[in-house]
Amino acid sequence: MGKYVIRVATGDSLLAGSTNLVQLWLVGEHGEADLGKLLRPLREKKTELEIDVPFHLGRLLLVKLRKHKSLLNFDWFCKWITVQGPGTQGEVHFPCYSWIQDDKILCLPEGTARSVSDDPQNLFKKYREQELEDRRKAYRWGSWKDGLILPVAGKTQRDLPRNERFLEDKDLDFTLSLTKELKNLAIKEILDLANCVHRLEDYKKIFPREKTALAVRVCDSWKEDDLFGYQFLNGANPMLLRRSMSLPARLVLPPGMEELRTQLNKELQAGSLFEADYTLLDGVKPNIIIFKQQYVAAPLVMLKLQPDGRLLPMVIQLQPPRHGCPPPLLFLPSDPPMAWLLAKTWVRSSDFQLHQLQSHLLRGHLMAEVISVATMRSLPSLHPIYKLLIPHFRYTMEINILARNNLVSEYGIFDLVVSTGSGGHVDILQRATACLTYRSFCPPDDLADRGLLDVKSSLYGQDALRLWKIINRYVHGMVGLFYKSDKAVKQDSELQAWCREITETGLQGAQDRGFPLSLESLDQLCHIVTMCIFTCTGQHASAHLGQLDWYSWIPNGPCTMRKPPPMSKAVTEKDIVDSLPDLHQAHMQKTFIKFLGRRQPVMVALGQHKEKYFSGPGPQAVLQQFQKELAVMDREIKARNAGLDLPYEYLQPSMVENSVTI
Repeated sequence: MGKYVIRVATGDSLLAGSTNLVQLWLVGEHGEADLGKLLRPLREKKTELEIDVPFHLGRLLLVKLRKHKSLLNFDWFCKWITVQGPGTQGEVHFPCYSWIQDDKILCLPEGTARSVSDDPQNLFKKYREQELEDRRKAYRWGSWKDGLILPVAGKTQRDLPRNERFLEDKDLDFTLSLTKELKNLAIKEILDLANCVHRLEDYKKIFPREKTALAVRVCDSWKEDDLFGYQFLNGANPMLLRRSMSLPARLVLPPGMEELRTQLNKELQAGSLFEADYTLLDGVKPNIIIFKQQYVAAPLVMLKLQPDGRLLPMVIQLQPPRHGCPPPLLFLPSDPPMAWLLAKTWVRSSDFQLHQLQSHLLRGHLMAEVISVATMRSLPSLHPIYKLLIPHFRYTMEINILARNNLVSEYGIFDLVVSTGSGGHVDILQRATACLTYRSFCPPDDLADRGLLDVKSSLYGQDALRLWKIINRYVHGMVGLFYKSDKAVKQDSELQAWCREITETGLQGAQDRGFPLSLESLDQLCHIVTMCIFTCTGQHASAHLGQLDWYSWIPNGPCTMRKPPPMSKAVTEKDIVDSLPDLHQAHMQKTFIKFLGRRQPVMVALGQHKEKYFSGPGPQAVLQQFQKELAVMDREIKARNAGLDLPYEYLQPSMVENSVTI
């Protein structure tokens, strides 16, 4: 019995407040007190209440709340509730960060994270079970295309739980920016009705006025072999390059190319031979756009790493060999300049396809969605791993529904202007899904498997490895607060269910590709949680942030090719122009690259979320150390980039978003 001081915080977004009355209960070890209908929560307000409770509650376990319906029913976004009173030993924090809808009773447990075994008296057992039962109804697995990892159920944003949808600032920015870009596109399309592209220089007519410094450099230097090779290390898609262990079987060297074979073998023996193989595109059915056939190739590029760190192309094969056909044409730096340029342009177009579909959409967006849905279905809000991961799921489900409805849907952007649209893109996603391995999502393993650990000019590799280690130390620090032994991990039934939900259900049985079905140790738990956070942050950032830089100049990343790969080396500038996107396609590419690739004004940087899910000084100290290490990395990358001809900033922590939101 005694006086309790209760503070209730309402969110800052435009519609966060409500005029509906809210009823509160305090639940302690020895009883429950109905405090009645106490407040009408107003936006951005912290309401303070003083309540006398006539009996002894003991240690507080839960705050329950209910928003009552009235003639007008407004949802309410509650940030948190704190309580101070008899037996609380200071202020007790009850995190919420959720929309309160309808008139159901919502239970908020005290913010100390607890695994199943950390509740010996089963005080929270009923709450945990009820919360997960409700969540599994709200967060259901859906399906999109056969052979792909699973999405959340729902065809539109309104099918999602309210907590997964954009807040007003994000929704307004997204809608207004898209409307502005589409309006500009329509105006430019009308103005350009009589224009055509006759020369490569004509693409400057649609080069964005608000271009980045790196985009200007690409426009000026895209023909150079240095820049072509550099992109495999540090461009928009640094995920394909690997060190050669032998000469690829598909590389057929016809008679007369003994010198090239000798050069390749020399680089191979020296460990400086690298390859980028686009075999995943082989046999993909190309799109037909406005009754005109488009074309897709499956190139192989062999490159050599120079002592100064430059990566230079040695030979390009645009298609794999076919049984009963002459060996495919090989293109060399010594070829006529236009023939060599066209071969490199074909590679850049192929890279555009795999970058957008495999590296960006599948490995970034869709993988993050699997992790987020599995977490919502398997871990209650009391669980330490839930609290650790939840900031990294913000807006991911809605942005992915928008992508499925507008980018890779029937009559979406891929169908309209991309050479792998109208079904080819789904084929690529299915093939890429079958290749997903656990090791490829973990930079220490991925870079080792691709032979890039010791390549100093791989700035992506250096930064990815460093960021992974910082996240891993953060995860070890947090996990170590709540799990003291391997046995504690093995005995956590919720944790084991979460692991199975990811591997067996979301990833459709990916255990044969290294994804774990169970967690047997602290290290194994920390490894998968680090993978989850890195995927939702750094992995996506490395594939997303380079789009404006590398694709604003259309010839460096053509969304489609309108002529088949060349069968001879008698190539003119007109042949290249006729192969590249026409003016309409180029306008569309520029518009959507600009919209999707722009810096997000409503952005939370990695580790900088304001929500306080954990109570107690231990987790806050671990988070603060994480933020300090990120800040040091940020400063050191800025200092490094200041001395570089081509700065690499896509894994600079202040540029990396805390979740997949665009």
